[in-house]
Amino acid sequence: MRDKTVTIVLAGSSGKRLKPLTDERAKSAVPFGGKYRIVDFTLANCLNSGLRQILVLTQHQSYSLEKHLLDGWSIFNPEISEYITAVPPQMRTGENWDTGTANAIYHIRDLLKRSAAQWALVLTGDQIYRMDYAALLEFHAAKGGAATMVYKETKIREAQGFASISLDDRHRITGFDVIDEGSEDPIAAKNKVLTSLGMYVVSMEFLLECLASDHNDQQSDHDFCRDVIPTLAARQPIYAYHFGGAGGRVSVDHYWSDIGTLDEFYEANMALLKAKPPINLYQDDWLIRTYPGQHPPARTIPGTSGTEGICINSIVAGGVIIAGGSVQHSILFASVFLDDETIVQDSLLFEGVRVGEGAHIRNAIIDKFVDIPFGETIGYDLERDRARFTVSEKGIVIIPRTYRFE
Repeated sequence: MRDKTVTIVLAGSSGKRLKPLTDERAKSAVPFGGKYRIVDFTLANCLNSGLRQILVLTQHQSYSLEKHLLDGWSIFNPEISEYITAVPPQMRTGENWDTGTANAIYHIRDLLKRSAAQWALVLTGDQIYRMDYAALLEFHAAKGGAATMVYKETKIREAQGFASISLDDRHRITGFDVIDEGSEDPIAAKNKVLTSLGMYVVSMEFLLECLASDHNDQQSDHDFCRDVIPTLAARQPIYAYHFGGAGGRVSVDHYWSDIGTLDEFYEANMALLKAKPPINLYQDDWLIRTYPGQHPPARTIPGTSGTEGICINSIVAGGVIIAGGSVQHSILFASVFLDDETIVQDSLLFEGVRVGEGAHIRNAIIDKFVDIPFGETIGYDLERDRARFTVSEKGIVIIPRTYRFE
């Protein structure tokens, strides 16, 4: 079945709630975990699941994402019909950008027909999780429905903005609802619902039919989950596959994160520093591939004062130099430099960040190629920080890419 399935990765999200990290990149291209981009997790799942025909639909600030795909994911052989191809908005029906996920897929319908695939696997490229899609495809084939949706039991507050579903005893979907953002009842929010995770297997025949119908519906928002799938469910049986269910080849950790906000992004990264992280990046049977770049080994050296560089419970990428500074419970991406007597705590420093002598940083996310000047403090005076930078609801300071200190 895998060789008759084309995978569609929706990677055009602007990630508005992750600004300023998404000012110059799509959400799926945001760095994660000291080495990766968010999209790597979805693509690694495809690779490990044996899926070799993948269309990545781009749109918002796509250059960084498309460069990453070219650098890190040009690994398939087109001579045997293998590919990972970035597909920008096709604008086949006018001058406008894609206005919804269903609209984006509708505009590549010619590519889908040309693939001669019998099924489409629709995924998002901006979630962190590990999953064997082959088991999902087998479940779909066994049920024989028009489509299969992946779901997970979550608290209502975690499901806001997603679709919740109702099931019968055969796992057939009997109802849909959408949990609106910002409308939670404090008591009801503790309840749990069955939440769609934005992953679907759909018969190509029914997919193309429903996309055409949705395109012609002037009242539709052209959202794949909210519009296309409920319309299809009214005509044909749709089933639900439990995330982390039996049958997959991967050792399931049951972790899934949409990382929709800056605080969720920060917490998902910090969770990697736990003794037993919720998602294990060191799992040999399901490695997460990426483009690592060419960097020398990380090292610590004494600073000019003679103080030794110190690294405590942190993730440190290649090319990092800690020259008499101290890093604690933090993640340093490639080629970060910490000068003498610097202190970095509970922070994420993206590639190429340089921290000047005596600077102190805590509870911060610093985007690429920012130079922190001598003696600067970040995360100690939030009122001062708010006047200069974005500060999240939980007090995390975010410094945008290439910010210049006065």
